[in-house]
Amino acid sequence: MASSLPTLVIVGRPNVGKSTLFNRIVGMRISVVQDTPGVTRDRIYAEATVGRRRFMAVDTGGILFSDDDPLIEQIRVQAEVAVAEASAVLFMVDVESGPTAPDWELAHRLRQLKVPMFLVANKADNPGRVLEAQEFASLGMGPVHAVSAVHGHGVDDLLEEALKTFPKDLGEDEGGELRLAIIGRPNVGKSSMLNAFSREDRSIVSSIPGTTRDTIDSFVTWQGRAVRLIDTAGIRRRGKVQGSIEYYMVLRAQRALQRAECALLVVDGMEGLTDGDKRVAQMSFEMGKPLVIAVNKWDLREPPAGNLGQASMIKKDFKRIVEGELPSVGYAPIIFTSAQERAGLNGVMNAVFRAVENWNFRIPTGPLNRLVQDAIFDKPLTRKGNPVRIKFATQPETCPPTIILFANHPDLVHFSYLRYIENQIRKKHPMEGTPIRMHVRGAKEKD
Repeated sequence: MASSLPTLVIVGRPNVGKSTLFNRIVGMRISVVQDTPGVTRDRIYAEATVGRRRFMAVDTGGILFSDDDPLIEQIRVQAEVAVAEASAVLFMVDVESGPTAPDWELAHRLRQLKVPMFLVANKADNPGRVLEAQEFASLGMGPVHAVSAVHGHGVDDLLEEALKTFPKDLGEDEGGELRLAIIGRPNVGKSSMLNAFSREDRSIVSSIPGTTRDTIDSFVTWQGRAVRLIDTAGIRRRGKVQGSIEYYMVLRAQRALQRAECALLVVDGMEGLTDGDKRVAQMSFEMGKPLVIAVNKWDLREPPAGNLGQASMIKKDFKRIVEGELPSVGYAPIIFTSAQERAGLNGVMNAVFRAVENWNFRIPTGPLNRLVQDAIFDKPLTRKGNPVRIKFATQPETCPPTIILFANHPDLVHFSYLRYIENQIRKKHPMEGTPIRMHVRGAKEKD
């Protein structure tokens, strides 16, 4: 992981309250919290601050050593990888259930590690439970820290003790990173894409749709630039959002887009474009975020090596279909990739860098007005017998670039004419990857 901050990892068997404690530490609801065992499957990273100390908090999937779930082995590996890079570990148990066989098994394995370890007995909501928590001293993991993750009791004291074990040098400031949200329908390869960029198995990869349920932050350095990769749960069509877990999956993806500077929409190259892809692309457009489309699994669709002409034709046909069915995001570059083969990754990231740069682009007022007046001269606008004159144009904002046109009859400027003006602007300033906001106001509002 590219972050130089110390890492506090929370481990334990399923449903002991790890995600609740994680959310309390980082100060926001990042991990999904529900009474269903195994809700968290990947390891979830978020930056936290206690006093003047900054660190990375990590939530992990519940660890079991025998289960019929086909993902249980990967969940265990995820937790082990997190512990391996930890500065300190919070081993969480449940006061209500008392010590269990999985607790003993996990304690045995954790005692072998040379990492500061803190035994956290959760759900100690009253003095009686605090006394019951001391039963866990038999695990041989040192002092028992009785806490209530839900109410916050004992959490501050626990963190104070854990942070004492961190290195005094907190590392370089993480500011200036580019935040990239990896979005798309379930099972198109979003987690595989994240793993390909980070060169490690950060997210669980499975053919079971919906494997990723939370947003997951990873940190990489690409061409010398710090990038925060935000993997999201697959977004499904509204009619297929069933149960609270699916609801939170959509909510997490929306929040990931809100805090991202760019969206990477992963599309299944074998399946082609679907209504779900269109919905996700529209979500990025409505939020005003740059967009790059990565067509994944392209290695399965390309013709045999050496057939370059046919390969080029297939790509052109695919692009034409995407551009025709996603006219609102026609500015988004389309890159063909294979996360499995780690092919096309440079093209994807270069497109992301350009999109974010264009998202921040500003056209000076003078050149913008000349460009707009030339467009009007080539295609004058008349509505209901009234000539519509655009007297002035300015770009007051970036992120996304926002153009305001001042007209004598603003109510008569149809959105199709605004699209024409936008297209003329893009001919001069392509601004690939970023939406452009177009607004019309009355000429008297110019000042």
